[in-house]
Amino acid sequence: MIFAGIAAGGTGSRMGADIPKQFIELKGRPIIIRTAEKFLSQSRIEKIYLGVHNDWVGHTQELIERYIAAKERICVIKGGADRNSTVLKIINRITEDYGADDDDIILTHDAVRPFVTDKIINDNIEAALSGKPCTTAVKATDTILYSENGTEIESTLRRSCLYHAQTPQSFNIQAFVNAYSGLTDEQKASLTDACGVFNGAGIPVSIIEGDLSNIKITTPYDLKIAGALL
Repeated sequence: MIFAGIAAGGTGSRMGADIPKQFIELKGRPIIIRTAEKFLSQSRIEKIYLGVHNDWVGHTQELIERYIAAKERICVIKGGADRNSTVLKIINRITEDYGADDDDIILTHDAVRPFVTDKIINDNIEAALSGKPCTTAVKATDTILYSENGTEIESTLRRSCLYHAQTPQSFNIQAFVNAYSGLTDEQKASLTDACGVFNGAGIPVSIIEGDLSNIKITTPYDLKIAGALL
């Protein structure tokens, strides 16, 4: 089976709003709903799990009732303290609901990336079905400077080798569980995303070409850009 796991557990402190950023309305619809609808439009994705902060589970369920027709395809669960723990909670719930199948894959995505394209989603599905964990990314166009102290440039990184990471990140579910269980506690503590699990286990992660429009809405400026994109 093909699943989608949308991580929506953040509180959105950088947005400076009175609600988490994923629940802010964007041209009349909450961002999290716009994101979920992109995956609902893909008939190959059989179930979508939203991992949200415990305080917002009820609110998210109310939004599903209000905006989503195919409610049976969405499940809202309590997320974890960070992205990877939320992904693990989603995977555990999938196992509870459907059992463990060696062929199951999952597309994990940020709740605040509502402009993910059909092509990106389908390319992720194909890569994960082939057995390759993958991440979505776009080539860096700006020169990237490195500074340890934040006041002086120590080096200029090779732009041709640099990418901006996006989501989805997609993979075989059992392969992720196996890779995660083989990491040390120190490795687990240093993880920032799901693909870091595979990197830590020495498993190559392929790059799926993203899109500059697939922005992550985290600041008031991002919200203005999102409104313009719509």
